[in-house]
Amino acid sequence: MDDNGVSGAARYAVFAPLEDGGRAEVVARRLSEAIALGLIGDGEQLPRESDLAAQLKVATVTLREALSTLRHEGLVETRRGRGGGSFARSPAEASLERLRRTLRELSVHELREIGDQHTAIAGTAALLAAERAGPDDVATLHGLVERLESARTPGDRRRADGRFHIETAAAAQSSRLTRQEIALQGEIGELLWMPSGEAVPHREAVAEHLEILRAIEGGQGTRARSIVERHIGRGVDRLIEFHLRLAGS
Repeated sequence: MDDNGVSGAARYAVFAPLEDGGRAEVVARRLSEAIALGLIGDGEQLPRESDLAAQLKVATVTLREALSTLRHEGLVETRRGRGGGSFARSPAEASLERLRRTLRELSVHELREIGDQHTAIAGTAALLAAERAGPDDVATLHGLVERLESARTPGDRRRADGRFHIETAAAAQSSRLTRQEIALQGEIGELLWMPSGEAVPHREAVAEHLEILRAIEGGQGTRARSIVERHIGRGVDRLIEFHLRLAGS
């Protein structure tokens, strides 16, 4: 567990070797998702370029191109001189207009596909977490439910919600499920917590996360999967309803 409350398994998934050719845009997307979700904390120094490139198994020139993209997006700051290096910067609250445009441009079919994939990944993760989670994993999930309950801004709610599902996948002791959960949160997480179109009402999300956690804690894998599938299905259905309202306005 690091200073940001991120488990070692989730950190490993962020910095695990890339499997899809190591293109700069893939590296940038992996790191930007991790920064947006708080898996890499605000102000945290990234490993030296040569070390990070070796961890991700990409060429140093590819990593530099990815860092350049992140600097342009305001997610990384590079300082020169003694004590210098590349440091993560938390993103500003998402633009409502950008989120509405993104949701409007997605089709109902695409939203259903994302929902189906998320249901499969998160449901399996919850099932396995109930079988494999240790006391530290359960404590991390309790902390994230409390963080979601106390979160006041859409960005804080999004990060706590996404981190709960990522740490559930980490508790399942599956790097592949954790990486896929991180990617899915990067794809749909902001949309689920869009201001004025919140797909999962805050109090309801807290109650459902607590219900999932109790099932995991009690070793009830089938119940944990069922609750997660219902939780995600409900969120995606509401997102589709909001998409249709935006498309018709």
